[in-house]
Amino acid sequence: GLTSSGTTTVSGALTASGGVTLSGTTPTLTIGDAGAEDAKIVFDGNAQDYYVGLDDSADALTIGNGSALGTTTAINVASDGQVTKPQQSAFLALNDGGDSITNATTTTIALDSEIFDVNGDVSSDTFTAPETGKYYLSAMVRLDAGSSANTRFNRMFIQFAASNRGTLFETGQMYTDEDDRIGVSGSMILDMDANDTVVLRVFASRNGASGATTTSGHSTEPVTFFSGFLLG
Repeated sequence: GLTSSGTTTVSGALTASGGVTLSGTTPTLTIGDAGAEDAKIVFDGNAQDYYVGLDDSADALTIGNGSALGTTTAINVASDGQVTKPQQSAFLALNDGGDSITNATTTTIALDSEIFDVNGDVSSDTFTAPETGKYYLSAMVRLDAGSSANTRFNRMFIQFAASNRGTLFETGQMYTDEDDRIGVSGSMILDMDANDTVVLRVFASRNGASGATTTSGHSTEPVTFFSGFLLG
């Protein structure tokens, strides 16, 4: 190990086999000399490196994978104290509308377009968890049963259907009187293992005029959407 009482100045590289101990009442390790440059600690791993450092150009403390500051930041602490996670899994996907919903049958909602999909975890109408953790999920489904004023829904709910268990969430039963349009929403925190999947489903049972019940997409407000993010 390396032990020093007082101030030790080393010009060039310092290599210590064993460990470095800082002792005293207020031991301090200072990295940098107030110059306009990046300062960092690199953890040199076998398969993957990680760093903790000061990104001077952004005036931010960053933690990330690799050894180069600012390229693969996992946690960013800005100078005003705001903390962001640029790579954290998060998504907002929309249904474009016009999809047929079979009466009294649970139907998976198509995710036709994305507002954002950090980490690329949404595909084929399905969200796949990239890591084991707790995920916040939310959705709103809006259906249109046609133009007849006598068309009504007598029951409707949404489901977050996960691959690691049975149905986990349903909105309460809903009923409309002489209204051909209805929307339901819901949210939950779901524990998922890496590679578990979840889809958004809707059940709608209606009376009244015949004809297809369809989803209402983002050309009409409010829109049908599915969103979520990794809490931790």
